[in-house]
Amino acid sequence: ERNRKARNICLQHYGYKCIICGFDFEETYGPIGKNIIHIHHITPISKIGHDYIVDPIHDLHPVCPNCHAIIHCKRDPFSTEEVKAILKGQRNDA
Repeated sequence: ERNRKARNICLQHYGYKCIICGFDFEETYGPIGKNIIHIHHITPISKIGHDYIVDPIHDLHPVCPNCHAIIHCKRDPFSTEEVKAILKGQRNDA
């Protein structure tokens, strides 16, 4: 998220774990991973008008880079819920 204030509000609400897979950089990498996470716009930035005012809790989600890549691997991005379902299906198949 380009707006630092919106990013901070999003992270205060959701925390720094990926809301899809639960990955936590600090838990995995220690202090060097503290406060590392991507912020995903639920509505793609390309579809947002100039007058759009972001709602940090309803419009943004913290996601790890891997989940973020999967979200954007098709033209119309997957929702975070769709990626959760895909991931859950893969884990259940294993």
